[in-house]
Amino acid sequence: MNALTRLWRQRPDNAAALTATRSAAGTGNAAITLHDVTVAYRGHPAVHHVSGQFNTGSLTAVVGPNGAGKSSLLAAIMGHLPLAQGRVELLDRLQGHIAWLPQRSEIDRSFPISVQDLVGLGHWRQLGSLRALGAPHKQAVVQALAAVGLVGFERRVISELSTGQFQRALFARVLLQDAPVILLDEPFNAIDARTTADLLDLVQRWHKQGRTVIAVLHDIEQVRTHFPQTLLLARRCVAWGPTATALDAHNLFLARQMAEAWDESAPACHVADEGHAHGVTPLRPLPALRAANALGAHDHHGHDHHHHHHGPGDHSEPAPGHDIVGARAADPLAPERAA
Repeated sequence: MNALTRLWRQRPDNAAALTATRSAAGTGNAAITLHDVTVAYRGHPAVHHVSGQFNTGSLTAVVGPNGAGKSSLLAAIMGHLPLAQGRVELLDRLQGHIAWLPQRSEIDRSFPISVQDLVGLGHWRQLGSLRALGAPHKQAVVQALAAVGLVGFERRVISELSTGQFQRALFARVLLQDAPVILLDEPFNAIDARTTADLLDLVQRWHKQGRTVIAVLHDIEQVRTHFPQTLLLARRCVAWGPTATALDAHNLFLARQMAEAWDESAPACHVADEGHAHGVTPLRPLPALRAANALGAHDHHGHDHHHHHHGPGDHSEPAPGHDIVGARAADPLAPERAA
């Protein structure tokens, strides 16, 4: 019996919750529903009129060009970013039960905290800020670290860890949160192949347990191999559904064309029908909409989805580097560079 199996079997409180989650997974229940979600920075849309749902127990990759709003979408689901328009709907039982793994760049690794204390933050919902870790909690930390391959790392300071070791520690913290929904923001970016394989195996275990997992990713082949569902985002939804269809050549081309049409200096967007929701973008957009999107033109509702921004009241621009990640050379979504 491996450490991960022991960790879950020694926590009987998980059994009922996981059984209930698994039973709902095949019913098509929506764990998270997006209703015309728009997120904007200084009036410019980062996520634009996205509607659709993440079903209970689904494993979904969120992919798209650099600056497509992938990280912003996850932050909006978590409630870390205000919405310029629309709403995010969660099942009642999920309120306060979402685990979040941010990008490593958002964490100050110079802060003098031990691996044990970092992972122990996964107990935050149980203990709050005032109660110390008791013996059972510390034992759970040890087991979580064993599950991610970090036996004996409890007393190390996080600044002493390699990139891969630090990411394993963050995954161990997510393990302790014991959440039915897990959001991962670029969890495999810039880590070694062995660590990636080990952590991908953990993600697959979460999926088999009936948890809803949503991950922002850049490696298209990794997505095709390990993630059955994909949301292809280019500020707005290009495609959402089975990965093989969502990431076909046409949709990847369309996402790239939409990215190249972005205009940050365009005038404000005025939405005539605020109650309108686009719904899940068809995997093959309608011909008229497809052509318009590729050119960055207005759609049949009169919006300009690339050449505008939303009006006053949107929050300020993110910190430098937020949601802007260097594309891999082989990334089919990376815009071409001029010769």
